[in-house]
Formats: sequence, C-alpha cells, structure tokens
Amino acid sequence: MYIFKLCGRYMTTRKIALASVISILLGVATLIVVNSVMTGFRTKMRERLHGILSDVVVESRSPLSGFPEPDVIMKRIKATCGDRVVGMTPAIETVGLLSYKPKGYSANPLTREVQIVGIDPKGRCEVGDFRSHLLDKENQADPSFKLRSNALAWREMNPDLIDSKEEWPGTILGYQIATFRSHGMQSDEYLIYPGHEVIITTVANGDGGRPEPASYKFIVTDLYRSDMSEYDQRYMFVPLEALQKVCGMQGRANTIQIKLRHESDAPAVVAALRTMLPPQFFMVSTWEEKQGPLLQAVKVEAFLMNLVLFFIIAVAGFGILSTFAMMVIEKTRDIGLLKALGASHRGVMGLFLAYGLALGMIGAFCGAAFGILFTIYLNPIEAVLTQWTGYEIFPRDIYYFDEIPILLDPLNVVWVVIGSLLIAVAAAVFPARRASRLNPVETLRYE
Repeated sequence: MYIFKLCGRYMTTRKIALASVISILLGVATLIVVNSVMTGFRTKMRERLHGILSDVVVESRSPLSGFPEPDVIMKRIKATCGDRVVGMTPAIETVGLLSYKPKGYSANPLTREVQIVGIDPKGRCEVGDFRSHLLDKENQADPSFKLRSNALAWREMNPDLIDSKEEWPGTILGYQIATFRSHGMQSDEYLIYPGHEVIITTVANGDGGRPEPASYKFIVTDLYRSDMSEYDQRYMFVPLEALQKVCGMQGRANTIQIKLRHESDAPAVVAALRTMLPPQFFMVSTWEEKQGPLLQAVKVEAFLMNLVLFFIIAVAGFGILSTFAMMVIEKTRDIGLLKALGASHRGVMGLFLAYGLALGMIGAFCGAAFGILFTIYLNPIEAVLTQWTGYEIFPRDIYYFDEIPILLDPLNVVWVVIGSLLIAVAAAVFPARRASRLNPVETLRYE
C-alpha cells in the first residue's frame, strides 16, 4: 500500500517528473500522427498502383512485335489456372510522343512523352480499378472511347480546338497531361478538353521487323485521374484495335492483365504460368513484383521514419533514468528509513518501477489521445495554419491530392503505447536496483 501512496505523493510534488511526461507525450503523439500519414500515403499508393495493374501481368520480351493470338494464350492460361482466374484482357503498351495545341494557342503544337496503352475498356474494368478513375460519370457507367454528351458540349463550346470534323478514334488522357496547376493555384487549368484533337507518334513494327515511326490522330473523349502522378502525367489510353493498326501489330498484343479470385493465389499462379509459357518469350510477374523498387523504397522510408521518431520516446526514457538516479541520491535517507521500518528490497524496487510505470502511463495515454485527435483533425488544422501563415503546408500542385491521406491504424497506436510504457519501466530498472541494494545502516549512520 505504501508504494501507491508514495507514487502519488511524488507525482504531485516533483515537478521535474513533468518534463519526462511531456517528452513521452510528444513522442507518442508525433509517432502516431506521422505513422498515420505515412500509412495513408502508402495505402493510397498501393491502391492506385494495383488499380492500374491487375493481380498478375504476362508480358512479351519483345514489346515492339509482341505475341500473336492473345486469345489462344488466354485460353491456355484459363486451362492452367482454372477457377483462380476471374478476368483477363490483352493490351499493348508502348512509348510515344503526344502533340496538341492548347486552347487559345495558335503557334506550333506542344509535344510531350507519353506511355500509350491500347486496351479494351470493358475488359480493363474486369481486371482493375479503371472505371472509377474516369472523370466523366456517364463514361463510368459504360466505359468506352465514344465522345459522350458532356464531351460533345465541350466540343461545341470550343470549336477552335478542332481542325476537322472527321471521326477519329477516341483516347482517354491522363489528368495531368490535360491540365496544369501553377504554384499558389487552388484549382486546375485545362490545356486539353474532351473533343480536342491530338496526334500521337510512336514506333511501329515495319517491314522485316524494322522499327519505323508512325503517327495517328485521336479525339480526346475523357480524362483519367488516379491521383498518382506516375500515371496521370504519362498515361494515355486508346482502343486496342487502333493501336494495333498504328504499330503494325494486327492480331497481336504485348501484355495480358489477369485478375484473380483471391490475390493470395498470385505467387502460385505466377509459378504455374512461368512453367507453362516459354521464358525466352514471356515474362510473368505479380503487380507487386513489377512495382517492387517503389514499394520497397516506401516501406524502408516508413521503417526508418518510425525508428527515428521512436528515439524521441527513448530520449524521454533517458530523462526518466536521470531523474530517478538523482532521486536515489537525494532520497538516500528516506530509503534507509523505509528499509529500517521493514520495507523489503523488492518493495523499494517496486516503488521506483511503479513510479516509472505511472509516468509512462500518463505520458503514453495522454500522448495517444492527443495524437489521435490531431490526426483526425489534421486536414482542418492544415487549412487553418495555411491561412494564418500564408504558406501552403501541403502543396496540392505537388501531390495532386485534395487532402492529406490519413489511415489511423488502432494496432499501431497500441504498439506505440506499449513500447513507450516498456521504455519508461526499463529506464527505471537501474535506479530501482540501486535503491533496493542500499544498506539502511550505512544510509542512516551519519543522521
């Protein structure tokens, strides 16, 4: 009983302990906030990456010529993998140049490098999250490369954007290709509208397999926004048949996207397909393997950031250690009196450990509460700070997110709290052992 009474007395009278509590509080709160933001970024990035790539990807080792009869290959894949496969679609991926004249720009066309992807839009929706990234709601319901009513309205309102009334294949452009946002701007400005004519120039499979340039005109019918600049500023989607014609790859493809019933089956499916398909002609990988360097870099960054932030709590632990060490020296006479009155070695040691645990619990629980509240209201806080300081803390023109992505994981909060409690108790062990070994006769000899 005396342990709890003395702990309570020390908590209310020793103001120096408040510094240790505040250190733990700030460390726990900072770790929760930063971990929630990084987890939000990582989760959203994985969702976007997985949305553009299916569970398993089969690729040709010769992208320019691809492989013939993709339908036959898909039947073989279905026969090999059975019910584990729920969707497949062929595609052509190649690089090229996009030329266009922005609205009100009469000089020479602007040109930029793009990744051209020839797809069947309905098949693409079966293997990935393609539908939800289309800006035109009408196109989301029935994805296609047709010029919808919304796009036709833009075309009628902006007749200077088109050079002819001929019908050309449609294309869906990445959002950042068609828009720009200067520093300080809160909204995007459009360079290219639906109904706009663009020209792509790419490499075709010429006579004898020799590469040769090829150009073709397309009409912009919709925009694709995944909130991943890697895709939004480079990718443009065109009809598979049109790209086959442009690239001289009629009846061919260079990639097959495969959707699985259970994503956990991906390693087994990849192993089976690597055995079935000739490795000198085909590459088979999961979407995580294709994005391995990026995912691993984010994972390592998150680990190092958490490790560095956890040192803040470790610093608080050393604060508890130094506070308790001074307390042992200062309270040597009191410790001697406790032992003379019958306190055991374990009782004295338990006193200091309980005190360390109490400091850790107050700091950890208050820090967890503060960190959770700060995380929940992080976006409103960011908006207020931006308004007060005039400095954009979260620049939308860099991240192209409407708000800071946050994912508050309760399990992470629990581990942070447990870790801080362990550090607080561990910091009290050495002073507690030293205090428990004091001899009451020696401590009271000169009193």
